[in-house]
Amino acid sequence: MVQGKHNPHVVVLPYPSQGHINPLLQFAKRLASKGVKATIATTKYTVKSITVPNVVVEAISDGFDEGGFAQARNVALFLTSFRTNGSESLSQLIDKFRHSGTPVTCIVYDSFLPWALDVAKKHGIYGAAFFTNSAAVCSTFCRISRGMLELPVKNEDLPLLVPGLPPLNCQDLPSFIRLPESYPAYLTMKLSQFSNVGKADWMFVNTFEALESQVVKNMFQLMPAKLIGPMVPSAYLDGRIGDDKGYGASLWRPLSEECREWLKDKSPQSVAYVSFGSMVSLTDEGMEEMAWGLKESGMYFLWVLRESEHSKLPKGYREAIKEKGLIVTWCNQLELLAHQAIGCFVTHCGWNSTLEGLSLGVPMVAVPQWADQLTDAKFIEDVWKVGVRPKEDEKGVVRKQEIVKCLKEVMEGERSQEIRRNTNEWKVITREAIDQGGSSDKNINDFVTCLKNAGKNGKVNGYSNGHSYIE
Repeated sequence: MVQGKHNPHVVVLPYPSQGHINPLLQFAKRLASKGVKATIATTKYTVKSITVPNVVVEAISDGFDEGGFAQARNVALFLTSFRTNGSESLSQLIDKFRHSGTPVTCIVYDSFLPWALDVAKKHGIYGAAFFTNSAAVCSTFCRISRGMLELPVKNEDLPLLVPGLPPLNCQDLPSFIRLPESYPAYLTMKLSQFSNVGKADWMFVNTFEALESQVVKNMFQLMPAKLIGPMVPSAYLDGRIGDDKGYGASLWRPLSEECREWLKDKSPQSVAYVSFGSMVSLTDEGMEEMAWGLKESGMYFLWVLRESEHSKLPKGYREAIKEKGLIVTWCNQLELLAHQAIGCFVTHCGWNSTLEGLSLGVPMVAVPQWADQLTDAKFIEDVWKVGVRPKEDEKGVVRKQEIVKCLKEVMEGERSQEIRRNTNEWKVITREAIDQGGSSDKNINDFVTCLKNAGKNGKVNGYSNGHSYIE
């Protein structure tokens, strides 16, 4: 193991999509704020999108350097190429740092890239898996990978009972579990996270103890992970990292000035903010129902809609909503959620967006589309009670009447007061977790301390295997 350096150097390797880069980059910033040299190793296609103080940014290759996944156009092909080219270029980067006098102590790798652990072990350095999903989702897929849950889940097996989780019905299951034959490459990727994780020196999950307390009690027997979330910029939580107002990575150009100007004269908690993230696409029918539901609610709304989705809007829609709505291509989501005019968040329930909504105390209307979003929505409505979830019809479409009903329930109805109380409570609890002395902050400090001790004696807590650290 690495010896002779008391100041550890951690290379952080994210899967190259916005939803994975952001939390791992935020973790790198947290480590840097605690005296660790932190380097982000990202693909040549995404490297130019990352600019952040106190964190070094280096490029590695996924084999599709001009366009990344969009160039590959195939999940299996991209992952195979990334494993081959990424392993080689990551090894070269480790050698480069060793020769320059700043040897790497540990690789913190996105769990979607388990081959990075093999690279770490090959070079005799520590490896730590970073899971970007909730503990509930991690626990569920871990059980599947170990044969403790069988796929496909049949109707007669519902609700699915996973220790620590609420009963999961069909609409609550990740789509990879509900319809495994529809997403074979993604399911393989999800399960591959656990292929060699038993050899990792640490496992991190972007959540915190209070948020998923029942889940983690049962998960620790399978995955002795450390919870280090929420990985949200410090300005919106504890404020201990100077000027940390954004993630520092954007694969798109933000247009927040237009949003700020439009919000300027809106009353507090009067605007619904609508965003389905960087990857989710509503069907044409779903888009039309969402559009008319927003209009017929009579509420102000700000809708962030990717350029590629604008053609799905009903004809004449922009003119029809000009008094009440604003549609933009991109905005700074954290800045918007923190704005006093925002009264609710209509979200696809991606885990990062869910944590941001909780961190900023914004009630949610949960409209999940696929993958793990469905389980996140279950927790939003039934466990944390910080939002509501519109019901789909028999075609799987959320109709405009449901949109209107849920918006009014969250923004105006009797239940809105209870939901807002809950969101305010979670806002406080979320900040406490990452603030000085909080559960997540302690776990990060323990990691840093172990790495610094490793620099002195080449071992973790006196043992040669990092699992001694995981209690």
